Amino acid sequence: MKQNEFFTSRWGLILATLGIAVGTGNIWRFSRIVAQNGGGSFLIPWVIFLFVWSLPLIIAEFAIGKFARLGPMGAIAKIAGKKFIWMGGFIAFVSTAIMFYYSVVTGWTIRYFIASVSGDLFSTTDHLAYWNTFSSGLQPVYYHLAAMLVGTIVVFRGIVKGIEKTNKFLVSTLVIILLIILVRSVMLPNAIEGLKYFFTPQLKYLLDYKVWLNALTQNAWDTGAGWGLILTYAVYMKKSEDVPLNAALIGFGNNSISLIAGIIIFSTVFSFSSVDAMNQITQSGPANTGLTFIYLPMLFSHLSSNVTVNLIFASMFFLALAFAAISSLISLIELTTKTFIDFGFDRKKAVVIVGLLGFLLGIPSAINIDIFTNQDWVWGVGLIISGAFMAFAIMKFGVDKFRTDLINGDSSDIHVGKWYSFIIKYLIPVQAVVLLGWWLISSVSWDVEWWNPFHTENAGTCLFQWGIVLIVLIVLSNRFKKLLFERND
Repeated sequence: MKQNEFFTSRWGLILATLGIAVGTGNIWRFSRIVAQNGGGSFLIPWVIFLFVWSLPLIIAEFAIGKFARLGPMGAIAKIAGKKFIWMGGFIAFVSTAIMFYYSVVTGWTIRYFIASVSGDLFSTTDHLAYWNTFSSGLQPVYYHLAAMLVGTIVVFRGIVKGIEKTNKFLVSTLVIILLIILVRSVMLPNAIEGLKYFFTPQLKYLLDYKVWLNALTQNAWDTGAGWGLILTYAVYMKKSEDVPLNAALIGFGNNSISLIAGIIIFSTVFSFSSVDAMNQITQSGPANTGLTFIYLPMLFSHLSSNVTVNLIFASMFFLALAFAAISSLISLIELTTKTFIDFGFDRKKAVVIVGLLGFLLGIPSAINIDIFTNQDWVWGVGLIISGAFMAFAIMKFGVDKFRTDLINGDSSDIHVGKWYSFIIKYLIPVQAVVLLGWWLISSVSWDVEWWNPFHTENAGTCLFQWGIVLIVLIVLSNRFKKLLFERND
């Protein structure tokens, strides 16, 4: 099948791909994890794992997508061999399952932006009660619908008119908003104490293995590496585009946004001395919402004595958060849409199907926070397997051949050395096994019935749901091969 649509420029491709990487995890999760893991101490392993997990996988996704010109299922089958199409299917399914509940999160950000602009968010001093009232009703369903509609419309318009054009606006505006808030936050009283905490490492935390595992986890989750999303966008990159350079821009761009968000959060938190700042920031709250949807509104309401100023900065923050969420949601919708297209569906028909499925299958997470938490746990941890499958596919193709032919091709401005082969062949699999084992085994400590598949967060529910998906994919793999490759060979 001939490739007909491409990103118009490197700038368009980079901004679109940054839209994948920069999401609520950079703003919502990053600062909380930093606070829980020793502040500046966390940043050292976090940067290290950028080089030994995220960047190698981002490079791999760019190279695979550019070479295969297919979504995750077809691409992995083309790289590893057709009998491994089920691995590509698992990568695609994990990101699709994340789409179902991530659109709910996107809806939350839209709701809080509207509440900030209207002033309704500051009509109460009890922001926990405000969150509970909102999340326990039907409002999340309506905002989930709004998020899916926005994302579906963008993808419906295609790569250039939809995804590229929208991300140019969303990501550029997001960065501008964050920079404006950054300037304000570092000028707050006592902000320097927050910066000291954020950038000062402590040896005792660096010697704690859990800090390193959390740093690896954060890199695995917030860069989008190994999700199949960058692979999907790479399908639409021009043949002349450079793989290593684009990957580096995405990796460093994503982490830069996280650092900006961290400076904003810690400067603001340490300026707010009427509460135990560090105790508050480390709380995850319901479905990990504590910092973003409960504590930050409290912070913004006390940012200054001028209520209008507080409303403006709160509105800007939640607008930035909404833009980050929407840009990531668009990529999730596009991945699933591309999978349908590979099987012969017209783009417009595929997008409508994905939009409807996304809305309907996201309703349970919108109305029940326990279901949301379960799905976030199961498929968030499942991303580690996705990264491992991608590394396996490269090994089946031949690591050195992959590096020389697909990465260091004629269009490459930067040549990747043998260090890459070592990371893909040894370090990625080891990291995946250690990280997966840690998350599953640690669930035993908080759930005596860790084997029970119907508990919210434990090993049993992961193994049960992963098992069902993998069995179905393996059983149907021959059917998938026939449908996919008869059309695309």
